[in-house]
Amino acid sequence: MDLKQIHDLIKVVNKSNIGEISIEDKDGKVTIKQKEDKITVSSAPTQVYAAAPVAAPVAAAAPVAAAPVVADNLITIKSPMIGTFYRRASPEKPLMAEEGTEVNVGKVVCIIEAMKLFNEIESEVKGTIVKVLVEDASPVEYDQPLFLVQPA
Repeated sequence: MDLKQIHDLIKVVNKSNIGEISIEDKDGKVTIKQKEDKITVSSAPTQVYAAAPVAAPVAAAAPVAAAPVVADNLITIKSPMIGTFYRRASPEKPLMAEEGTEVNVGKVVCIIEAMKLFNEIESEVKGTIVKVLVEDASPVEYDQPLFLVQPA
């Protein structure tokens, strides 16, 4: 099974109510399990370069904890890959999604750069973005929450 087929299976599992799927062929076995929809914000160790401001991420973390967001019915848009999170297609372009932005299924909400490829991340839900959980140009991990969406 090649990597594209595995990514397609992950998308199918994420869009469905399937909890787990296992597929075995002559090359091996792949098991994909869907995580529970608990909202957790995790931070991974990141490399800091001399040119990067160190205080900015710390200051941005405080509003996340201080903002009272009712998380009962919010849906989380998560990163489908490891890479660098961007909120704009280019520096002179407007933000693709910010708090209060209405999103539909298929609307591009951000870009994740992985191995010099820019991957457009689309919303899988219709609703309003309530919270952006990641700073622009920050590294993200697989399955890391990126946005909280109030479903329409």
